[in-house]
Amino acid sequence: MSPSEPAFEPYRIKAVEPLGFTTRAEREAVLREAGWNLFRVPADKVLIDLLTDSGTSAMSAEMWAALMRGDESYAGARSFYALERAVRSLTGLRHVLPAHQGRAAERLLFKAAGAPGKVSLSNSHFDTTRAAAAAFGVEAVDLPVPENLDPSLAAPFKGDIDLRALEAKVRELGPRAALIVMTLTNNSAGGQPASMANLRAAREVSRHYKVPLFLDASRFAENAWFVKTRESGHAGRTPADVAREMFSYCDGAWMSAKKDAFVSIGGFLALNDDAWAAKAKEEMIGTEGFPTYGGLAGRDLEALAVGLEECLDERWLSYRIASVERFAALLRRAGVPIVEPPGGHAVFVDAGRLLKHLSVDSRPALALAAEIYLEGGVRAASFSSPGREWVRLTVPRRAYSESHLAHAAAVVAAVAARGASVRGLRAFDVPAGAGRLLATLEPEVAA
Repeated sequence: MSPSEPAFEPYRIKAVEPLGFTTRAEREAVLREAGWNLFRVPADKVLIDLLTDSGTSAMSAEMWAALMRGDESYAGARSFYALERAVRSLTGLRHVLPAHQGRAAERLLFKAAGAPGKVSLSNSHFDTTRAAAAAFGVEAVDLPVPENLDPSLAAPFKGDIDLRALEAKVRELGPRAALIVMTLTNNSAGGQPASMANLRAAREVSRHYKVPLFLDASRFAENAWFVKTRESGHAGRTPADVAREMFSYCDGAWMSAKKDAFVSIGGFLALNDDAWAAKAKEEMIGTEGFPTYGGLAGRDLEALAVGLEECLDERWLSYRIASVERFAALLRRAGVPIVEPPGGHAVFVDAGRLLKHLSVDSRPALALAAEIYLEGGVRAASFSSPGREWVRLTVPRRAYSESHLAHAAAVVAAVAARGASVRGLRAFDVPAGAGRLLATLEPEVAA
């Protein structure tokens, strides 16, 4: 790497926050009190928090300045038009509806597009997307490429949609096909990107069969960087140029801006269809507020407009992706099985491979995440689905240094070294519809 491309963080730090140091005995007590559910652990009892990259990023000086420019008018605030300009410039989409976060935008979309018996087709729906679809009678069907089924395979675009399966399913469904969703990057599949070629081909299917295509754009900037660096023909382009081409293939998009755009709260739904926009606005007034604020303060709208520009900075993205790769390399060297290649926002540990002595009923992903916290105060998230028991070590943007990540890797490595001794977890209180977030668990009794 040349001196003009440094490996260190491309920013300097202006404000700091103390970390939550605890003893192992304290963490044991915290886990018991939380029912061995890391979502219920108080944040001040966490040393390094890798639970999520949603709303956990550090904002820039310019974003903090934007907060002060916020216009708090109830209707037609100046801050809304700043966001509208930013979203239109990026996406080319006409109707811009702010929302307080991504799942709110998803509900607006499926209220407009949904009806009992309709089907949404995707490379992979995130769990909130699946829930929003189901709330309005829409079945969510995932069509990932076959490469995605092998966590050890380091293919460059494992977030692609299976185009043959997509076309076959659209033909089979006919008018029941409500929309095609491309999740960028594909979080449920290990943070894997989709290629521009795959997006373009999905768009052709969309056009031919007249099924609208939408982007879940929560991590669109990271996806754009992977296209630029991994896909032939894009190396000389800016991330912003790549992103605009990605959006050119869709009929609409939504974003949880709490990811790539750095903000603590906020998102949007953008689309071209007038009728869908009208339906979404009607729903919005009942759940989010007037269409020019959408559940957000004017200051949040202003900060989001700035974040949409900053997240496409080439030097930032280069560092961001490289730092996650270096984090993954530390885990590889320690023999920790991870999902390959690492995504842009997280490293996924394959708990099923690491804890082979635990059955699915013993919840290996939850057990590993709890043990990582117990070992060193590092909080991670479990990701379980049929055939997958993963722990997601998610890296908040601009919040932790690489020495923090090195410590987190050492903690995970220490647990992996004694993986055979990790006990499973038994659930005895799992609320319907929110088990991973609210469940109460306890360690299994050793045989």
